[in-house]
Amino acid sequence: MFVKTVMSEDGKTMMKGKVVLKKKNALDVNDIGASFLDGVHELFGQNISFQLISAIHPKSEGKLRGKIGNPTILEDWSTGTQLSVKDLEYGVKFEWNAETGLPGALVVKNNHHSEFFLKTLTLEDVPGYGQVHFVCNSWVYPSKRYEKDRVFFSNKAYLPSETPVLLLPYRQEELMILRGNGSGELQEWDRVYDYAFYNDLGDPDNKRPVLGGSSEYPYPRRGRTGRPPTETDPKTESRLPLLRSLDIYVPRDERFTQLKLSDFLGYGFKSIFQFLVSEVQALDTTYDEFDSFDDVFKTYGGGIKNPLLEKIRKNIPFELLKAFAQTDGEGLAKLPLPKVVEEDKSAWRTDEEFAREMLAGVNPISIRLLKEFPPTSKLDFKVYGNQNSSIQPSHIEANLDGLNIDEAIKANKLFILDHHDSLMPYVRLINATSTKIYATRTLLFLQKDGTLKPLVIELSLPHPQGNQFGAVNKVYTPAEHGVEGSIWQLAKAYVAVNDSGVHQLISHWLNTHCVIEPFVIATHRQLSVLHPIHKLLHPHFRDTMNINAFARQILINGGGILEQTVFPGRYAMEMSSVIYKDWVFPDQALPVDLVKRGMAIEDSSSPHGLRLLIEDYPYAVDGLEIWFAIKSWVNDYCRFYYKSDEMVHNDTELQSWWKEVREEGHGDKKNETWWPIMHTFQDLADTCTTIIWSASALHAAVNFGQYAYAGFLPNRPTLSRRLMPEPNTPEYDELKENPDGVFLKTITAQLQALIGVSLIELLSRHTLDEVYLGQRESQEWTKDSVPLEAYEIFGKKLKNIEERIVKRNNDETLKNRVGPVNIPYTLLYPSSKDGLTGMGIPNSVST
Repeated sequence: MFVKTVMSEDGKTMMKGKVVLKKKNALDVNDIGASFLDGVHELFGQNISFQLISAIHPKSEGKLRGKIGNPTILEDWSTGTQLSVKDLEYGVKFEWNAETGLPGALVVKNNHHSEFFLKTLTLEDVPGYGQVHFVCNSWVYPSKRYEKDRVFFSNKAYLPSETPVLLLPYRQEELMILRGNGSGELQEWDRVYDYAFYNDLGDPDNKRPVLGGSSEYPYPRRGRTGRPPTETDPKTESRLPLLRSLDIYVPRDERFTQLKLSDFLGYGFKSIFQFLVSEVQALDTTYDEFDSFDDVFKTYGGGIKNPLLEKIRKNIPFELLKAFAQTDGEGLAKLPLPKVVEEDKSAWRTDEEFAREMLAGVNPISIRLLKEFPPTSKLDFKVYGNQNSSIQPSHIEANLDGLNIDEAIKANKLFILDHHDSLMPYVRLINATSTKIYATRTLLFLQKDGTLKPLVIELSLPHPQGNQFGAVNKVYTPAEHGVEGSIWQLAKAYVAVNDSGVHQLISHWLNTHCVIEPFVIATHRQLSVLHPIHKLLHPHFRDTMNINAFARQILINGGGILEQTVFPGRYAMEMSSVIYKDWVFPDQALPVDLVKRGMAIEDSSSPHGLRLLIEDYPYAVDGLEIWFAIKSWVNDYCRFYYKSDEMVHNDTELQSWWKEVREEGHGDKKNETWWPIMHTFQDLADTCTTIIWSASALHAAVNFGQYAYAGFLPNRPTLSRRLMPEPNTPEYDELKENPDGVFLKTITAQLQALIGVSLIELLSRHTLDEVYLGQRESQEWTKDSVPLEAYEIFGKKLKNIEERIVKRNNDETLKNRVGPVNIPYTLLYPSSKDGLTGMGIPNSVST
């Protein structure tokens, strides 16, 4: 719609515009009542008003604040031009005169009964300035909920020192509102971003350590919810009743859209529903075990009919039933067949696939180059004794293609998946429960065709007489047939259990979801929406606080889904805290990570200055292209606003932001010397690139392939219930007679499989309103043409990367791209449609 300024009947110059908004879901019973009250309010002249704030004309009393124009009313709230299923467009008229000049901000007052979501306001052909956009994307509650008026700014970006002086007070006041006062209970209409420790995961009667705020249990901060403390422990935030409410405070603009919530919970119903199985597990124990792989396969496509499901339906609260109304009851027990067994039901068991998934599966960031033999431990000898490996040359030299060990190490041919040191301190505690695990080391050899060959697996337990006596190690080598072949399959399963837990707790939760949340909070508290770095980073924070809040309520909480389905159990979050001690922000940059793990070396003659030691390493090959596309875009964007290092150093908001990230958001690491000092352009560009990479591509790589690979639990079991059968025992004899039965009795039980698989199906899905890397929700996100052009170039680069990924996946010489299970590596393919696609890089950590 194109409109111009016109003269009204009374001779005043009127400036036309359009407002795009959506009202609260009218299908909600509560909102029908609210809509009725809104209609009553309109009859009495209570409407929505807009007032423009001049960026060049001060208030008449001489204060350095932009002059506020007369209010204009959004007429006829009950109608509007339908733009889409959810968006409505309204016409508005503003008085305009030469003194008003350029509108730089906008006051919105909602005098209705209910909130609405204001997307944009566009002024057409402002005399002397052309079109002016206000990209708002915010929920506006009734004015009685606010102490100060809601103010929105036009889409022009300004550094603090370059902001029109008349807009500065509004800029500063908005940041103060978002910071809050640090106390009190927070309501849904509050817009406060604040910090808290992870003290809401347990309860005083079922203790979990508070994570964050101590050297023993350091952790990133989460968003403060403002819930009151428990009566028993004033330091512990009270919890909402488990599964009785998902109404956890996050600032309303951080919540899922209605579409995403419906889509997410529609599928998520299965996950939460299956979790309720555990609450009545005692009612029926006949479904504890899978008896055969045929039983496992019956889980998919609705073959399994668990009698517990009907009993549990009665326990689902009405609130959840309403949210999940789109899910039919029959669908609750149906799961799609995971891709890892779609074409071949046994290819997952091959050694080649076992090794390939370390390069192209859901956790491709743990494998590293082996630089010393035998592997050694970094655990404190005084506490844990000798934890070095017992692997001998005789275990592997026959499989090194004629090389000895020294030659293989010098040729960069030996690699290791090492889950020993991170897990050994907890093995004794975990094995005192019904779970039985090992700390594992797996050595692999790089073959001439570019694939990895497993050489040996070492399974380690604490010494029965005490930790100080060191580890008890057992070494297993590959075998294909007989009891030795069955033992080898079990050894690989114990490795997969370790890797599954590390993947979920560290690669996925800690290194993406958890570490990003402090950046979300600090950005809103210290960088104005006018700030160019806020505009750069904001898309990469969408939905993160909301998904993390859901996780704290039903997934990572004490007694939650993760503790019931992943091997560390009640020690899961404590373990992630201990591992966070080794988290280093600059190491999250992909090139730094690859070099640190020995998977690449610096080489000026190679693309991007790095040479991969495994040329066919799908995660690294695709990832480096994505990384450097992001880096180029960030450099181009930031250079438009920062012409010198001094401009970075002198940016007051930027410096406050970076100080708060270090000293508050990641406050337990505030004294680390590795933090960039944020005094140079390169500090800024590298930091923003790393944040965007972690929130988008890294998360996509470790998240959206979960169902394809781990949806079939035998391939990626999440816990083990028995130790390795020993010769001359009934378990060993059983292994000879029924190897598949022993395997299935060792790994995840049926009930936990239903819960875990349902959960990862949910996490692996893209919702309908996902926004992918290279896309923006609004085309008018900035007025500055140079950044818009740079972003368009970025989008074209991503399309070219997609073409190259397809080409690589079709190259039969690249054996790690597809593998025996025939799953092309697409986890870093930027775009996707909705659903369970195994591709697509969303802008943010949103699932």
